[in-house]
Amino acid sequence: MTKNRLEAFSDGVLAIIITIMVLELRVPQKPDLDALRPVLPVFLTYLLSFVYVGIYWNNHHHMFHSTHKVNGRILWANLHLLFWLSLFPFTTGWMGQNHLAATPTAVYGLVLFMAAISYYILQRSIIAQQGAGSFLAAAIGTDWKGKLSPVLYLIAIPLAFVSSWISNGLYVLVATIWFIPDRRIERVVEKQKEGPEKS
Repeated sequence: MTKNRLEAFSDGVLAIIITIMVLELRVPQKPDLDALRPVLPVFLTYLLSFVYVGIYWNNHHHMFHSTHKVNGRILWANLHLLFWLSLFPFTTGWMGQNHLAATPTAVYGLVLFMAAISYYILQRSIIAQQGAGSFLAAAIGTDWKGKLSPVLYLIAIPLAFVSSWISNGLYVLVATIWFIPDRRIERVVEKQKEGPEKS
């Protein structure tokens, strides 16, 4: 099967997720800067989640750039990822409206953790279908970022009951690690294209 419908569907779902998240931002009733203070926690959680959705969209795009065909296992793995990403608006709103309280912050971390695990499952499903010598397998390599992120989430989840600021700091740290453009897949594809030209 071709990947076109999977990519189009995924792009649509991610666009809807961002739209739902921004609807949590309520317009202040007063025309002064003080009226923005109650909205600030919601805005900050929206900003963090927007960055996370952007990171997932970017990496999803790169991953499928190196994928030529999909099968049923990949389709279900992709839906599994989209399920956890679709919970971002709920957990984002809950954490923001409760000013980074412990339980919403921990649940937010749980959703981030499950999204990371589901992305890993999708990645492994693609590699299983394409083979160990595929572009994606070569590009991922040791995948230190993919292994470190779930560990940091697992540390952050119980820490939310000690200090939600520390937990959110870890969430920001993971986002920062991934925010730096990751050109592994692009580099491998470029090398593969250069190979035949040189020969």
